[in-house]
Amino acid sequence: MGFYEEKVLPWGIDLCMRGEDFSKFRKQYLVPARGDVLEVGFGTGLNLPHYPGTVDALWALDPSKLGRKLARKRLAAAKFPVEFIDLEGERIPLNDGSVDTVVTTWTLCTIPNVAGALQEIKRVLKPGGRYVFLEHGLSPEENVARWQNRLNPIQKCLAGGCHLNRKIDALIEASGLKIETLETFEFPCPKIWGYMYAGVAVKTF
Repeated sequence: MGFYEEKVLPWGIDLCMRGEDFSKFRKQYLVPARGDVLEVGFGTGLNLPHYPGTVDALWALDPSKLGRKLARKRLAAAKFPVEFIDLEGERIPLNDGSVDTVVTTWTLCTIPNVAGALQEIKRVLKPGGRYVFLEHGLSPEENVARWQNRLNPIQKCLAGGCHLNRKIDALIEASGLKIETLETFEFPCPKIWGYMYAGVAVKTF
């Protein structure tokens, strides 16, 4: 990662995404997490206070070393052990079928090879394991979607590779995970960023 992505962006993301609206949705949509959890895109640990008591341990996957430093207070208050792991190329360094739950929140937008990442999520999940997601993406409103497509190149440059126009449910289904619950809603922010996909997908085989 470059200087901006490593030294500046984590501060900005932490500041922007720790507000009350974000916290409310984190608490609401993390309820299904249980057992041994992998969080892809751990960032500065903003999800940590909102995990339910059904979580036993958490693997935290994120390339930002500054994010880990900014997470120190949240890590100290965590009610379960947290272990950091790093990608090996594009491979998650966990065994096949070793995780009860995988969590991503506002993360799929920034992953360059999102299809490959979802295949890795599927691989590490146990049969019957849950993928819990809360993501922003492509709006069903044609006018908003047009602007998302137009502004996507600028967004990627300014926001660490974040895409405005990914259709999250279609990407998840294409990975072979079965969407069990899906809610879509408008987040209280400008519409190009505000269309949310939240729910649970299951590894069925």
